[in-house]
Amino acid sequence: MRTITLLILLLCTTLPCTAAPLDTARLKALEQAIARDELKQVRSVLLQVDGKVVYEGYFNGADAQTLHDVRSASKSVTALLVGAAIGQHRLPGVQARVYDYFPAYTASHSVDPRLRVTTVQDLLTMSSLWECDDENPFSAGNEERMYVGERWLDFALGLPVKGFAPWMQRPQDSPHGRAFAYCTANSFVLGAVLEQATGQPLADFAATALERPLGITERHWNRSPEGIGMGGGGTRYRSRDLARLGQLVLDRGRWQGQQLVPQDYIEAMVQAQATTSDGSDYGYQWWGLKLDVQGAPRTVWAMSGNGGNYVFVLPEQRAVAVVTTQAFNRSFAHPQSRRILTEFLLPALH
Repeated sequence: MRTITLLILLLCTTLPCTAAPLDTARLKALEQAIARDELKQVRSVLLQVDGKVVYEGYFNGADAQTLHDVRSASKSVTALLVGAAIGQHRLPGVQARVYDYFPAYTASHSVDPRLRVTTVQDLLTMSSLWECDDENPFSAGNEERMYVGERWLDFALGLPVKGFAPWMQRPQDSPHGRAFAYCTANSFVLGAVLEQATGQPLADFAATALERPLGITERHWNRSPEGIGMGGGGTRYRSRDLARLGQLVLDRGRWQGQQLVPQDYIEAMVQAQATTSDGSDYGYQWWGLKLDVQGAPRTVWAMSGNGGNYVFVLPEQRAVAVVTTQAFNRSFAHPQSRRILTEFLLPALH
C-alpha cells in the first residue's frame, strides 16, 4: 500500500511578499503520480523558497523524522567540509598534497612521483591519476573492490597510475584539462585527509563545522573497517536538513550571519571544473546537470546519489528542492527525480 504520511502546503500568505504563489495543481499532480506508482519508491519531496518550506510531502512510510540514506550525495557534503576546513585554516587550500597527510604510508610504500603530487583539488574534481573508475567493473579502483577489504585507505593510496588507451582523452586534451572518472575512493580519501588535518573523526568535524551551526541534530555517518569516516556515501539526513545544506550553498556559504564556508570556495564548487561521461559539468563533488526546463536548456547544480536522491540548488528561483527515494540501482531513478524537478516543482513556482 502506498501511503502519504505528511503533506504541508504554505502559500504566499505565510511567505515574504516577494514569494509568488504556488501552482497547487502541479503539486497535486505530483502526488497523484506517486500514488499510482508512476513515480516509484519516492520517500520525500520538499521545496523551499527564500529559506522557507513551501511544500513538503512524505510517502511510502517516511515522515519528517526519517533519516534518508542519500548515498553518494554524501560526497557533496564532504566537499562542503573541505571548504569549511580551508575557511578555518586547517587545510591550506585545494592545492594541498594528499600523500603529505599520510607520512606512515609514504614511509613504508613506494609512491609513483606522478601520484605523489596528487592534490585535494584532484580528488574533489574526480580527476586524480589513480586507475579508479566506479563505472568500469574491470577498474582496479572500482568501489566494490575497496569495500571487500579491511584497509580502505591503503587500497586507495596504493592504486596504480591510470593508463590512457589511444581512444581515451588524456587530461591535457579533456575539457578543463581534467580527465574525469567517477571514483568513490577519491571521496573516501578526502574524508581521511580531513581527519588528519582537523584531528577529529569526520563525523565530529561535520557536526562542529556544519551540522550544529545549521541546526542539524540528527544524522548518521558511516565508517570504514579501520575506523575512518566514509566521506564517499551512505550519510543519512532528514529532508529539511538536506534543504539546509542546499540553502547554505544558495547563500554562498553563509548561514545566519556566519560564514561557514568561504564564498570563493562555494563559487568554485558549483563551477565547471571537469566534464562527466554524460556531458554534465562537475565542480567540487557537485553536479552541474544539463536539464530541459520548460523547453529551454539549463544547468542545475545538485547533490546527487544512487537511487535518485537529490538536493537541487536554484538561484533564479531562490529555491532549494529535495527529492529522496529508495530506487537504488534502478535505471529509472535519476531520470525520475529530475522529472520531479522539471515537470512538477519548477512549474509550480511560476
